[in-house]
Amino acid sequence: MSACAAPPVVPPAPPPPAPRPAAPPPPPAPAQSLKDWRDAPQTPGDWRFEMRAEGGIARFGTAQGTLFALSCNREARTITLVRTGSSAVSLPMTVATTSETRPLSAEPAPRDEPHLLAPLGLQDTLLDAMAFSRGRFLVEVNGLPTLYLPAWAEVGRVVEDCRGR
Repeated sequence: MSACAAPPVVPPAPPPPAPRPAAPPPPPAPAQSLKDWRDAPQTPGDWRFEMRAEGGIARFGTAQGTLFALSCNREARTITLVRTGSSAVSLPMTVATTSETRPLSAEPAPRDEPHLLAPLGLQDTLLDAMAFSRGRFLVEVNGLPTLYLPAWAEVGRVVEDCRGR
């Protein structure tokens, strides 16, 4: 009889466990909330001063390019704040120092140059505030990263040189 019996039934192997869904990535860390802009890390880069026929220029940036500049035009009796960036329209610019915060209008540069320009008269107190700000000053333009720039000697040098002192 045992020869007439069916072979024992082997149960099929259990299916592999279903893959577990990947854990969702952790939420991004909240943006660092600063109580004071002076606590923000300085924008990486250095100032460089260059003398030109129309007056001095101080450029702040890295090897990849200039981010910001102060450019003297003795003939026009202005110092222009130059922010690298493009726009077809004027954009609000804010400059904040330890003693003054000023809203300005940054105008697109002529000939489609990738700069925004905010000219100031030579006697504008904002220039002195930038030169003598304690450690740094801020330049903010809508749609562009905020710059936290060191108040190094190059800033004051452009101002003093342009004023003829």
